[in-house]
Parts: sequence; C-alpha cells; structure tokens
Amino acid sequence: MIRVRGARLSGARRIAFAHNDWQAAERELAAQRRRHGRALLVIEGHYSMDGDLPDLARFAEVARRHDALLMVDEAHAIGVLGATGRGLAEQCGADPGLVDIWMGTLSKTLSSCGGYIAGRRELIDLLRHTAPGFVYSVGLAPPLAASALESLRILHAEPWRVARLQANAALFLRLAREAGFDTGHSAGLGIVPVILGSSVRAARLAAAAFEAGVNVQPILFPVVPEGSARLRFFLSAEHSPAEIGQSCAILAAARDGAALLRAS
Repeated sequence: MIRVRGARLSGARRIAFAHNDWQAAERELAAQRRRHGRALLVIEGHYSMDGDLPDLARFAEVARRHDALLMVDEAHAIGVLGATGRGLAEQCGADPGLVDIWMGTLSKTLSSCGGYIAGRRELIDLLRHTAPGFVYSVGLAPPLAASALESLRILHAEPWRVARLQANAALFLRLAREAGFDTGHSAGLGIVPVILGSSVRAARLAAAAFEAGVNVQPILFPVVPEGSARLRFFLSAEHSPAEIGQSCAILAAARDGAALLRAS
C-alpha cells in the first residue's frame, strides 16, 4: 500500500503485470518503455499474501534490458530468506548489486519501527537531500534505533534462528498440504497461506480456529480478490513442531466440522 501511495504521489504512470511473472513484466516494458523517460520495476523479496519468491536474476535481467531501475521490497524477507536471513539475494545466491533500490521495514524481524532504503551512494545522497518524506521528517528515536541494531546483532550471531524458522515453515506447509489445504505457491519460508476462496468461509474458519486456541487472521475481499480469501500463517523460530502439528489438526477439524454442519 505504501508503494502504491508513493507511485500515485509521484505522478508516475503505474502499469501492473501478472503476479511474480517476469515474462509479463518483460512484455509490459517492451510495449511501454519507449513512451517514458524513466522506469522503475518493483517486486517483493517475499510476497506477503502468497509466500512465494521472485526469480531475482530474471527480473534483474529484464530491468537492465529495458533500462529500468529495479526495486525490491524486503519487508517480509529480512530475517527469513537465506541461510543467515539476509534476504532474497542470499536466498537466490545473487549479487545484491543487481538491485538498484532495496527497501524494507524495521517493524518485523528487526523489532522496531520505521523503514529503510538501501542502494548506491549516489541514490542515498539524492534521497537524503531531496526526498520530502526524509527532509521534513525527524531522526529515528534512539530506543528504536537501538532495538533494530540489537536485532541485527542477534540475527548475525545466531543464524540457527533462521534455520529453525525455515524448518518450522516447511513443516507447516507439508502438514497443511497433507491435510488437503490449498497453500498456493508458498515456498514454505515464513509465510504460508491457506486459501479457502470464500471470504465468509475464511472468516468462519478463523473464528473456529481461534476458539480452539489458534490465532490466525483471515485475509478477505477487497484485500485479495473475491474467490481467493485465505488464512495467512506466519511461522517463527519460537513455534515448536508440536504446536505446528496441533494447529494443522485444529484447522482440519474446524474445516471438517463446518462441512458436517452444512451437510446437516
């Protein structure tokens, strides 16, 4: 949403392409690029609704071929992707320099508040002196900076946390699929959706799961298109295999109970 607002405020023309489809992005750039002086191709490092990943090398190649800047939103990727949680580039084994603009938040893995932009020095100097949101803002509060820095220190010192998170997500993904749930294209690396279709069904199943001790939020229309409503599970290193197994069992029981209720 913040990216969309920023694009609108910039006055730029926004052109959508099919989700996570580098070939669709290529087609749009091929058709539209000559009409515009500058172009920015924006993707996510770890998609927050589907839990899937982009092919970074492909998107970088498309951006370079059409003289476009590439921007990656790492809000859900830092601390989740890669062997040490460094994000999409580490996960893909790619050079971070392929990306012109890295952005992310301090409010998830980094236990703080605020956001960041990372890139080449020339870009950062330009933003520092010309971006209104920075020029007319105030510095990050010291406690927020300290908590983000401490989170980074722990992330670097204890990579086992990332490994445990990834193992937990893979376990949840496997058990959910074995229970017959549609998990879409999730990579099983932190975010796993259980796609139910109907917004009403998703809301009811979330309520039933909550009553049984599982707190999962439904994602409903208009946040996602009608017909793709879902429950979105965020896994962490603090979950235990037993809790994950119990959660999947509760979810399946709630689904089957709802089906029996409708049948009666």
